[in-house]
Amino acid sequence: MWKRLENHDFSGSNPCISKWERGELLKFGIRAAVTSEEYLLDGATENIQLPRGDIWSVHKFGGTCVGNSERIRNVADVIIQDQSEGKLVVVSAMSKVTDMMYDLINKAQSRDESYLTALDAVLEKHKLTAIDLLDGDELASFLSHIQHDVNNLKSMLRAIYIAGHATESFTDFVAGHGELWSAQLLASVVRMSGVECEWMDTREVLVVNPTSSNQVDPDYLKSGERLEKWYSKNPSMTIIATGFIASTPQDIPTTLKRDGSDFSAAIMGALFKARQVTIWTDVDGVYSADPRKVSEAVILKTLSYQEAWEMSYFGANVLHPRTIVPVMQYDIPIVIKNIFNLAAPGTMICRSSDNELEDGQTSVFPVKGFATIDKLALVNVEGTGMAGVPGTASDIFDAVKNVGANVIMISQASSEHSICFAVPEKEVKVVADVLESRFGQALSSGRLSQISVIHGCSILAAVGQRMASTSGVSATFFSALAKANINIRAIAQGCSEFNVTVVVKQEECVRALRAVHSRFYLSRTSIAVGIVGPGLIGGTLLEQLKDQSAVLKEKFNIDLRVMGIIGKRSMLLSDSGIDLSKWKELLSEKGEMADLNKFVQHVSENYFIPNSVLVDCTADSHIASHYYDWLQRGIHVVTPNKKANSGPLDQYLKLRDLQRQSYTHYFYEATVGAGLPIISTLRGLLETGDKILRIEGIFSGTLSYIFNNLAGTKAFSQVVKEAKEAGYTEPDPRDDLSGTDVARKVIILARESGLDPELSDIPVQSLVPEPLRATASAEDFLLDLPKFDQELSEQRQEAEDEGEVLRYVGVVDIVNGKGAVELRRYNKEHPFAQLSGSDNIIAFTTERYCKQPLIVRGPGAGAEVTAGGVFSDILRLASYLGAPS
Repeated sequence: MWKRLENHDFSGSNPCISKWERGELLKFGIRAAVTSEEYLLDGATENIQLPRGDIWSVHKFGGTCVGNSERIRNVADVIIQDQSEGKLVVVSAMSKVTDMMYDLINKAQSRDESYLTALDAVLEKHKLTAIDLLDGDELASFLSHIQHDVNNLKSMLRAIYIAGHATESFTDFVAGHGELWSAQLLASVVRMSGVECEWMDTREVLVVNPTSSNQVDPDYLKSGERLEKWYSKNPSMTIIATGFIASTPQDIPTTLKRDGSDFSAAIMGALFKARQVTIWTDVDGVYSADPRKVSEAVILKTLSYQEAWEMSYFGANVLHPRTIVPVMQYDIPIVIKNIFNLAAPGTMICRSSDNELEDGQTSVFPVKGFATIDKLALVNVEGTGMAGVPGTASDIFDAVKNVGANVIMISQASSEHSICFAVPEKEVKVVADVLESRFGQALSSGRLSQISVIHGCSILAAVGQRMASTSGVSATFFSALAKANINIRAIAQGCSEFNVTVVVKQEECVRALRAVHSRFYLSRTSIAVGIVGPGLIGGTLLEQLKDQSAVLKEKFNIDLRVMGIIGKRSMLLSDSGIDLSKWKELLSEKGEMADLNKFVQHVSENYFIPNSVLVDCTADSHIASHYYDWLQRGIHVVTPNKKANSGPLDQYLKLRDLQRQSYTHYFYEATVGAGLPIISTLRGLLETGDKILRIEGIFSGTLSYIFNNLAGTKAFSQVVKEAKEAGYTEPDPRDDLSGTDVARKVIILARESGLDPELSDIPVQSLVPEPLRATASAEDFLLDLPKFDQELSEQRQEAEDEGEVLRYVGVVDIVNGKGAVELRRYNKEHPFAQLSGSDNIIAFTTERYCKQPLIVRGPGAGAEVTAGGVFSDILRLASYLGAPS
């Protein structure tokens, strides 16, 4: 049997520890590493050599995994069920215990006597857990050990209380007790299950050298030697080791700093040359993006070491970058698994070859994931005096280093005119001050023009090992940001091309993250939709969206989420998407008072969808007046509302200029032909170099129906009444018969063709008799209309006598720069005379289609076709945003 000496010799020189501190450590019997001289031999033993290699698997369990007695049992079950020949388990302190230990130190050095009560709480937590897990000799042994440790801690904390200060070594010693206790507890539970097991105080094995950057570097040679000696005295194929803690070369207790337990596991994996290191957490693996920001982020099956390193550096919840270093040299894979979901396969981090395919995944998608860092500021140093001057960058970053600031990203133009770099927001003031002091003379002489700071920034990084061998990744990345209306402040990319990094406004970072994530393979092309005006057209559109949404998701990867519906009096908002099968009931039962500003903000600033579109299904000029503001805010607009494009010319031009200058889209196909491709046909002709000479057409489905049925002995008033009863007219037929609606369509086509008319420039022949224009109601109008049938009956008869028909048309004469809306006569062989029902027909006379005009004909009225035209524009928007065309 081996026994340890009570004290370790700290007489050696150690620049990291004071004489008083060394004395105190000796006083409390503290030792970190134990050499062979510290063991007394009770009997002859043989020197047992540590078997290294694939027989070992390493597991690391974090504080959440061992948070209570039930979870510790679960961890023990995982260890026992592992069929590996050798198992090395690294364990953290129980959940919250490390924080409690640091709180003890803070209380003691603040001379707050409640540290004693707090220490008793820590003791009680572990005693209760032990009583629940252990019995017999195991329980007695654990309680004896922890009581002895607590007595020592009380004495040390008393010394800290008196001194009013705790050195780093004292702090590390106190903080590491949580790991000591959890490792002993777990080892006892495993032994009680019938598995031979030893626990390891890793301060006796791991040797690390503290660095100046609040980190430590493992000494693998010394650690390996100590591991051999430890194993020869404690041979076991199941070892429970403490995470987080280690010792210095002078045997002073220390810690492995941030994410130390993960680091411990990786170091142990390297020392044992293990087959695999498994990090057990409370998540199913590594996500393609932060699932709190991107709801459709997916678990990645594999990551290369480099990909994991890049993602963790840029803030992804993967591993600390240094955790990966020890295992890389032996090609030991790290697996991230969920202790609460053992069935989940997790994520494997390993060395991947260029030829490796991951279930077809990486062969198609070169970007593995995205990560962000918030609360940054961008410092920009620029001036013509920097170009070609050696040492300028060195001077800048030496100054930054001297104030201890952390530079996260650097970007420099090849002209050397400027250098910009990102630092944490909390450090930017001292950085700016030191740079202005260091380069004061250069600024006053004009060699440097400015040192500026842009606050409120975030970094977004796209990571993927195959980005380097795949063309167009950066183009796709930047295109997705542009289409989401994200402005990029700075760009950085290494020649290895493992990541592309951009700096954006912090308030736009989540939207940018969702946009790029959606644009690549990891989620659908998602659009947040806001419906303005759930009337006849809007309601029909909602029904069409309901019927088609599943097909769009499954076949076209398009996810249209209606996040809000607003009418004149009430609105319905949803954070995840309205159930369109019962939107009317929800609007009635759960609707709130209509507030357009709140509605727009809700749809455009939702939590998880990067792109948003407002669909205006009204005929309201007040709603149309908001289009410019919406587009300027990066919100796409789709509408059948003619008011914006046929309104005041200056407002129309302002709207179109904004549309051309940005990646925000404004679609309005349904303003002219409902579901007919009128505007897209016109644009196609113009964009391919054709010259438009004349556009002439029957643009009103209502008036088409009326004049198609004005035949024989039927009176005009009778046909108007039938049209109203069939639902072809507005509630007041005068809105159709006035010709104003056709005039607006003529204005839109004229402006699309390059003319600049105002609505007042178009002469309109109204079919509403002058005396009836001021009639109070639609009912009174219909009652009085038969009195005025004679004039139209005579015109119809005259046309018929000449073999012609009457048609109400709109005309755009591009050659002469004018337009008109009027009743005209056409030969019965003319295409306009061949219409039936409520069809529309438009003829484009161009230089290419001069002898035979290009004809577009089809249904031009009715809620179904108009809503279909709007729906088509929404899908066109989805295509522009990256959906398959």
